Amino acid sequence: MLTDSLPRVSLAHLPTPLEEMPRLRQALGKGPRLLIKRDDQTGLATGGNKTRKLEFLVAEALAQGADTLMTAGGPQSNHCRQTAAAAAKMGLRCVLVLGDGPQPRSGWNGNLLLDDLLGADVRWTGDRDRDTVMAEVANELAAAGAQPFVIPVGGSVPAGAAGYVAAVEELAGQLAERGEQIDRIVFVSGSAGTHAGLLVGVKALGLDARVEGIANDKVGDLRTKIRDLTGATTAHLGLDLSFSEEDFILYEAYGTPGYGVITDAERAAIRLLARTEGIVIDPVYTGRALVGLIDLVRQGVYSSDETVLFWHTGGTAGLFARAAELLG
Repeated sequence: MLTDSLPRVSLAHLPTPLEEMPRLRQALGKGPRLLIKRDDQTGLATGGNKTRKLEFLVAEALAQGADTLMTAGGPQSNHCRQTAAAAAKMGLRCVLVLGDGPQPRSGWNGNLLLDDLLGADVRWTGDRDRDTVMAEVANELAAAGAQPFVIPVGGSVPAGAAGYVAAVEELAGQLAERGEQIDRIVFVSGSAGTHAGLLVGVKALGLDARVEGIANDKVGDLRTKIRDLTGATTAHLGLDLSFSEEDFILYEAYGTPGYGVITDAERAAIRLLARTEGIVIDPVYTGRALVGLIDLVRQGVYSSDETVLFWHTGGTAGLFARAAELLG
């Protein structure tokens, strides 16, 4: 196993299901065979992709004697919710630095409600820089005698990305059991960790599948972050791999005016998957990636003799905080 040399704790329900989506394919009227990898079913406080990363990050924290997990994100951060759940499960304290903006006067639902139920100590950035607040809170905790372990946004460091190297090994085992192969892996790419882990896993195992990320916002410097983290993750695992520019496939977010803004495209994609396959996705991450997948299929980018795997990275709890916008 590629990640056997790394410390790891058990947090996720693995392996997650690998399912076919024939009714979605039929609804699109053409295109490739469609599979979905259900990382919304990892189990940790409604699941999600960050649980795989946290298995390695929490193990590092424990090895360093930490008694507190600390991370940051937006008010509806899936990563923060899963970090809070991991801390509760492992008997650790959790401190979350949430922004951007002031503490909401209402709307304590979705992931934010779960943060509270899980016992997280929530700090708000207000109009201040999130990284500055993170550093101040970490110093405050240390001065009070705590041993905080700071997890970067999204858990997107080599140890976290290793979670998706292990995920590719899991997928390869499932495909081998079925005697199947896939041509492409399509997923949402946000903070680079999942993307980098998938790339390293696919390359290390020699899978003949293209790893295709769909950004959940403007690409900006995301491609550079993915490239750097892919190299760092390769080194972290002691692997001898080389990557070319052709490996870093990243599509711009589809038809969106910005991060977290729900458009008719996301509303339609969420309803389509729910009503054809009974699978629920969020509007900010997996929903945005599904918009991209649907568009690529309709454009004819994927041929009918291909098999495309769509990786569901979770985030379903975030739906409930956006109900009014989704129904609008």
